[in-house]
Amino acid sequence: MWERFRGLLADERLPCALVDLPAFDANARHLIGGLGGKRLRIATKSLRCPALLERLRDAFPGALSGLMTYSAAESAMLAAAGWRDLLLAYPTARAGDADLIAAANRDGSCAVVIDDPAHATVLARAALRAGVVIPVVIEVDLGYRPVRGVHLGVRRSPLAAVAAVVDLARTVADTRGLGFAGVMGYEAHIAGLTDHNPFQPLMDWPARVLKRLSRPVVERTRADVVAALTAAGLPPRIVNGGGTGSLAWCAGEAALTEVTAGSGFLAGHLFDYYQGLALAPALYFALQVTRRPTPDIVTCHGGGYPASGAAGADRLPIPALPPGLALLPREGAGEVQTPLRVPPGVTLQLGDPVLFRPAKSGELAERFNEYLLLSDRLEARAPTYRGLGHCF
Repeated sequence: MWERFRGLLADERLPCALVDLPAFDANARHLIGGLGGKRLRIATKSLRCPALLERLRDAFPGALSGLMTYSAAESAMLAAAGWRDLLLAYPTARAGDADLIAAANRDGSCAVVIDDPAHATVLARAALRAGVVIPVVIEVDLGYRPVRGVHLGVRRSPLAAVAAVVDLARTVADTRGLGFAGVMGYEAHIAGLTDHNPFQPLMDWPARVLKRLSRPVVERTRADVVAALTAAGLPPRIVNGGGTGSLAWCAGEAALTEVTAGSGFLAGHLFDYYQGLALAPALYFALQVTRRPTPDIVTCHGGGYPASGAAGADRLPIPALPPGLALLPREGAGEVQTPLRVPPGVTLQLGDPVLFRPAKSGELAERFNEYLLLSDRLEARAPTYRGLGHCF
C-alpha cells in the first residue's frame, strides 16, 4: 500500500491529506448495511468536506435521513448549498446564531437541539423576526449514575429526568415560532469508549464493564422519554441516538427513529480499538522525509495534528505506511517536524512520503485546504470547509 500511495503522491506537494476512496466506500457499506432498515444521519463534524457528504448521499439515497451539524454557521452554509433535513446537535444562546438558524428554516428543514428554556427564548425571538417556525429537538442526558452522587459519562444536557424533558417539550410546543420535533440522546460514554486501547490497556476492563452495565439504562431511558412524550400528546418525530462506536446495537433499538455516525467513514485510528467494528483506514496525511539524524531515525516535516479530548498518547497521529515506524516518546508529533524510528528492513529516502493516520476523523480537515480523493489514480481534489474559506 505504501508503494501505491508513494506513486500517487509522486508529484504532490507535502504535507497533504488524502482519502482512500475504496476504503471509504467499504466503510460506508459496512456501516449502512448493518442498520436493518433504520435511517442514518451523517455527523458532518467527522467529515467537514462537502464532496464526501455528497458521495454518501448519492450512493445511499434511501438510507440517509440528513445531516447532523455542529454550528449555526455551518448549518446556514449547508442550507444555502441546498442541503435539507439538518439537525444542529449543539445548543446556542446567541442571537446571531439564532438568526442564522431562522434564515436556514425558510422551509422548516433545520432543527436545533436545546436543553434549557433560555435556548428556546433566543430561538423563538429569531423565528418571530424572520417569520418562520424553528423545529426543536430536546437532548436528554444519558450519563450512568450507579449510586447517588456518581456520574459516569460526558457532561452534556442537564435533563436527566423524563419529567424535565416533557416539561421543556411543552414549553417549546406552547412557544410561538417554535415547533417540537423530537429528542436526542447520545450515549457518549458507550460510543466513545474503546474496548482495547493499546495506549491505556489498564482501562480496557473498566470501560467494557461500564458499557455493559449502562447500556440497559440508556435503552430504558430513551424508551421512557418517548412513552412519556407520546402520553403527553407530544409524540416525537425524531428520536436520535448512536455513534460509530455504538451503531450496531443502537440500530436495533425500537425507540430510535434514526442513528448517527460520521467518524467510521474515515476511521481514525481510535476506531481500530473497538470490538466488532471492522473498518478500513481511509484518512491519511503524508509528510516528506527531510532528515536522517541517525541510521535508524528519519525526521519528517510537519505532523503535529493531535485530536481533541483528554490529552494523551492515544490522541496523537500514528505513522502507518510504511509499516513499523514509531514516534519517539520524548518528541511525539511536532508542529514543524516529527522524528520516527525506522525498523530493520525499511528503507526511506529523503523526499519519500510517510503516511500517518489521525486519531479522529474530522479535525484533520482544519489543517488542510483539500483532501486528495484517491483510488488507483487521483479522482478529485475536494475542498474541505477550510479550503472553502470556512472555520466553524
